[in-house]
Amino acid sequence: MPDLANKSDLDPIFAALAEPNRRAILERLAQGADTVEAIAENLSMSTWNTLKHVRVLEAAGLVSTEKVGRKRICRLELGGLDPITAWTVDLRAFWKSNLGRLEAHLNRHD
Repeated sequence: MPDLANKSDLDPIFAALAEPNRRAILERLAQGADTVEAIAENLSMSTWNTLKHVRVLEAAGLVSTEKVGRKRICRLELGGLDPITAWTVDLRAFWKSNLGRLEAHLNRHD
């Protein structure tokens, strides 16, 4: 079985990604940094609701924010998805190895 010792690190990321509005915020920020207000307007959400979503994304390590004057600037954190990437690579290697052994075993008994 792959090393899933840090699996709990994935929980906040998957929880953040489970909500469609948060995925939309990430897609918007993939185009460049933006203010909470501009994101809210683009997604037809209130600033307060958008800020709540941004805080969840920030807690998951997917977004960083910076207060500039009266505005809050949001940026995509490029390494935020690295734990998911590592987990899926490990999981894929595990299954590829096990399926390869199964195939070899079945071929021996044909």
